[in-house]
Amino acid sequence: MPANPSESILTARNVGVVLNGRVILEDISFAVDRQEFFTIIGPNGSGKTTLFRALIGMIPHTGEIRWAPDVRIGYVPQQLDLERNLPLSLRDFLRTKSGSADNLEAYLELVHLAPELLDRPLGALSGGEFQRALVAFALIGDTTVLLFDEPTAGIDRPSEEQIYETLHRLQDERGLTIITISHDLSLVNRYATKVLCLNKRNICFGTPEEALQSKNLAELYGAEHFKYFHHQHYDH
Repeated sequence: MPANPSESILTARNVGVVLNGRVILEDISFAVDRQEFFTIIGPNGSGKTTLFRALIGMIPHTGEIRWAPDVRIGYVPQQLDLERNLPLSLRDFLRTKSGSADNLEAYLELVHLAPELLDRPLGALSGGEFQRALVAFALIGDTTVLLFDEPTAGIDRPSEEQIYETLHRLQDERGLTIITISHDLSLVNRYATKVLCLNKRNICFGTPEEALQSKNLAELYGAEHFKYFHHQHYDH
């Protein structure tokens, strides 16, 4: 457990990303405190996943990205779901990170999955089970920060609720800092402590009450799309 929960675990200042001559992100600044549930929202193509990749050093960037020195990052990319058809059991999948069969049941217990699922093929897991298995995978190695790109993509509403409840519980029980990308504003409003509104640049940043105001969301998503998006995804 961190000694000072209010200390920033991540600071980004004037971050920019240019890929193939195209500006993807420009002048992004924010800070994430320890044990926060920090969520990034924005329309498709706004640079959310690009920002994640810059944060963990996968792509070059300008500006400053500074992590606290004791950070251990677990990252779950959105597209990992495409690998479910590989002929792997859940046990084999988890061992690709741990290198050992020891204590795998303990990681499943953290995300409320039954130990007997370890020998089930990945493709036989439900969408919700697989997403929780990804959380278990990311936690291996005493992770202190969990980055999760669209944790509820492609799963039903009850499973969405279970995933967010799991993340919130792990935040409380293990002192984790959670950084997610999400499109579901009702869940963001319920669980996030801070929200970054991103559309290549910072549109808004603050608590859900501050960030998820209609004027901010209309600017973020565009006035012509906001009415439909607001109705479908947000019940503030």
